[in-house]
Amino acid sequence: MSKEAMKKAAGYKAAELIQNGMQIGLGTGSTVFYFIERLISRCKEGLQIRAIASSKHSYDLAKKGGVPLLDIETITHLDLTVDGADEIDAKKRLIKGGGGALVREKIVAAMSKELIIIIDETKRVFALGKCKLPVEVIPFAKQATLHHIKKAGYTGHFRTQEDKTLYITDNGNYILDIHFENLRDTPEKDHEKLLHIPGVVDTGFFFNLTGRVITGFADGQVVVN
Repeated sequence: MSKEAMKKAAGYKAAELIQNGMQIGLGTGSTVFYFIERLISRCKEGLQIRAIASSKHSYDLAKKGGVPLLDIETITHLDLTVDGADEIDAKKRLIKGGGGALVREKIVAAMSKELIIIIDETKRVFALGKCKLPVEVIPFAKQATLHHIKKAGYTGHFRTQEDKTLYITDNGNYILDIHFENLRDTPEKDHEKLLHIPGVVDTGFFFNLTGRVITGFADGQVVVN
């Protein structure tokens, strides 16, 4: 099974867990695309749900497909959220934000009774840190923020788009991608150190939020644990 097929299998499996009457959060990313694709089909088949989205991209995709969408400013709780991950370890700690929506994804996840993570098997790791860690920072004095991040012992670069301009989040901020030299034994300490730097909004580390994990494997299995 190809990587895309693994993503699709995980996304479609998650869509089957959605029940009538639920208020759900839509995550962001390539695996979530398949979840939303199948959710659109289920809504057309008669599934009655309401949803909010963690990014403009997911919002536009769901709206175009006819998924009923709520104003996020009118609610405080969700039944569940389905989202992807860049990495996940055995303790269900995550690195997220490859798609640039980490702050909104974390807010939506915290609103939810359960965060369901959908991944292909390549996202499972022994320890976090092989992939880049996205850190959202405000535009004001961004070079000063970068300077302090480097003084704290981290190496990072501002994310750019194809035209070489700085990537801008839906919040109007920038993304600084940190590259670790070693896998992280205590990512919680990295998270706390970065959060205390003025200008940092949040990091792509997600702790104590994940419920079930749905993994698509190359051999065709889809495992929920």
